[in-house]
Amino acid sequence: MEKDFIITSLQPWDIEIGSTIKSTTLEISKTNRVLFINTPIEYATLLKGDKNSNENIKRLEAVHKKGVCVRKINENLWIADCPFIAYPVNAMPVKPLFDFFNRINNKRIARYILEVTRELGFQSYIHIIDTDIYRSLYLKELVSPSLSIYYKRDHITDGKYFKKYGKAAEEELARKSDMIIANSLYFADQFRHLNAHTYDLETGVDLETYDYGKKWVIPQDLSRIKRPIIGYVGALKVSRLDLDLIYYICQRRPQYSFVFIGPEDEAFQRHEIHQLKNAFFLGQKQIKELPAYMYGLDVATNPQKINNITIGNYPLKIDEYMAMGRPVVATRTDTMQHIFSEYANLPTTKEEFLLAIDKELSESKDKEKEIARVAFAHTHSWENSVKKIYRYIQDYYSKKK
Repeated sequence: MEKDFIITSLQPWDIEIGSTIKSTTLEISKTNRVLFINTPIEYATLLKGDKNSNENIKRLEAVHKKGVCVRKINENLWIADCPFIAYPVNAMPVKPLFDFFNRINNKRIARYILEVTRELGFQSYIHIIDTDIYRSLYLKELVSPSLSIYYKRDHITDGKYFKKYGKAAEEELARKSDMIIANSLYFADQFRHLNAHTYDLETGVDLETYDYGKKWVIPQDLSRIKRPIIGYVGALKVSRLDLDLIYYICQRRPQYSFVFIGPEDEAFQRHEIHQLKNAFFLGQKQIKELPAYMYGLDVATNPQKINNITIGNYPLKIDEYMAMGRPVVATRTDTMQHIFSEYANLPTTKEEFLLAIDKELSESKDKEKEIARVAFAHTHSWENSVKKIYRYIQDYYSKKK
């Protein structure tokens, strides 16, 4: 499009796990100039002692330097680290205090955006707000972008941080944005009454990283485990995953090995599933290692809970599993049914989940189905995803003429 974009996101740029917004940003930067504002660190983060985590190092360096801290990632992409600490507005006891301090955060971010854009020569830029419902709430009026887009790609307002003020803030942001892009039809339908310019978007998969055509060597810690291997790759959180379901299927199929690759929350760490002889927890891996682990699975799973967080979200890992040709068994959600029903087995009960694993395992050597899964994943490339964003932008402009 050869435009200038500014992106403000709830996620820090240097987060160690895969990120939809990072992949989207990198794809947009292939044909446009992009300034990504790295969300400012909070006082609460400093008190928790997370100073040495990868996602915080650059943000803390910016605070200490107190100047313009801009990193150039590629020819068209810059990351601006905010040189200040944000107020933790979710902790405010009443809404007037929340509004007061949230406006301060917004004004500081806006001033920094204007300073950096002047330095880089950005003009008439498109602003994408990625789930940042607090710190970007007033940026439309403060920085005056040519187009303001709210990117709704996760349900966050039930989380502890956003529980008190999140729903009202998100609705206000949705109404005032010029356009909403949601990463599932479910989310889009929820927001159409707030904004007529609401579109659904399927996210993508990094086809350079998840390259089925490469010769993959199964990692040593996985290759030592007895087959068949039923696996899950991703963060192990009880807010998203059905731990009772996982424990049930592990117990009912002692002849299968169940492998979990990713960081565990406290509930997973304490659970008695760790005592099962056929359950293996291999820990967190680097992103570049994940394709080899996925390739080494006989069946890939996504045993989600059904709740407000998961019902409409787009699980990126499904595209990644399929890009590596793996058979998939995943809890049936609205998004899974709408997008993946032809290529994944989508049970609704514990018993069905167990039988679905058996079925997919029995057909796991079906090369035709494997190739079909890979081909389907390729339709969800980041290039295709971003092209849809461009079409929505062009459609919006054409309607406004």
